[in-house]
Amino acid sequence: MRIAHIITRLILGGAQENAVLCCEDLMREYGDQVLLITGPPLGPEGSLLDRVRAGGVPVELIDSLRRPIHPWRDLASYRRIKRALRDFRPDVVHTHSAKGGILGRAAAWSLGTPAVVHTVHGAPFHPYQGRGARAVFRACERWAAQRCHAMVSVADAMTELMVGAGVAPREKFTTVYSGMEVEPFLHSAQYRDRVRRQLGYRPEHVVIGKIARLFHLKGHQYLIRAAEQLVSAEPSVRFLLVGDGGLRQRLCRQIAEAGLEDHFHLTGLVSPEKIPELIGAMDIVVHASLREGLARVLPQALIAGKPVVSYNVDGAREVVISRRTGYLLPPESVKEMAAALNELVIDPALRDRLGSEGRRRFTETFRHERMTGRLRALYAELLADHRILKAES
Repeated sequence: MRIAHIITRLILGGAQENAVLCCEDLMREYGDQVLLITGPPLGPEGSLLDRVRAGGVPVELIDSLRRPIHPWRDLASYRRIKRALRDFRPDVVHTHSAKGGILGRAAAWSLGTPAVVHTVHGAPFHPYQGRGARAVFRACERWAAQRCHAMVSVADAMTELMVGAGVAPREKFTTVYSGMEVEPFLHSAQYRDRVRRQLGYRPEHVVIGKIARLFHLKGHQYLIRAAEQLVSAEPSVRFLLVGDGGLRQRLCRQIAEAGLEDHFHLTGLVSPEKIPELIGAMDIVVHASLREGLARVLPQALIAGKPVVSYNVDGAREVVISRRTGYLLPPESVKEMAAALNELVIDPALRDRLGSEGRRRFTETFRHERMTGRLRALYAELLADHRILKAES
């Protein structure tokens, strides 16, 4: 097959890793011809461009393709995407992210691409937006949904959200969990002692980790407030925040004002290859985001054998099973988070039991080869339908 993937930017993030792994698998495992169309990876979140190029995936970099809405740049991006697709002549166009998804679907549909697919990693409309913005984004998604043949959700919760918002009918959706390289997480324990020494942790410290951009709606402020309650009861607890972003100074100020500087360590930006090592050094993983399709860190932590504490948003409930693989809490709750973390801090056997159950349940589910196989089967089905319709016409 000839397959073009389109994504707004290749920062270090779940949707981006998903797209890159799929491109690599399609080339390596199936011998497909692949083109990855993207904008520049601007911002403090890091870049996957070097990895993509090192892996031999052909890339079309469109400088005007940016995340913020900008009519003139967006029109230029649409024309560049359309030109790239016309030159590449794909059988399949698979889009990701809001901007890349809308422009990419419009361009592919206008060219009569046989199969156009869009993955919903997270809805661009959510309750934390203003009512007007939410209505505009919802309308844009409805419009774009009419310009693709199938939509892929990274969690059943995404399908429910999009169907409930009237974006597209249920039969247009297929759930395919995001894939990842599971082996490094299965063997993350081998890094534990070395990484903990490097970070200055002693054997008696119980390390609670959070892996997320330091960005709005990622919920770091709730973890810091829960830490105030937890540290007073359990002084041996430590918090490891992995990631960088625009809220770093504000969060550091909140930590200092709470008198928790000795209990928090911020790593800053780290490469994806370092994530298994850092999870291996943790005892508990927290996910406090207020919106996310299905955060990769949840299955990553569980595959590494770590219990998770997460707010009950979007797809989290599909892997965080209360008192079986972790704790599922009301969004924005602080007292409940402190209580759940306290139970895990004082009970190592409970941590082991929940983490082991998560590893047993989800290791095979999240292998990237499984994801790519299911996506390619969808492509084949859509192309077969296209050939049948073409023959009938």
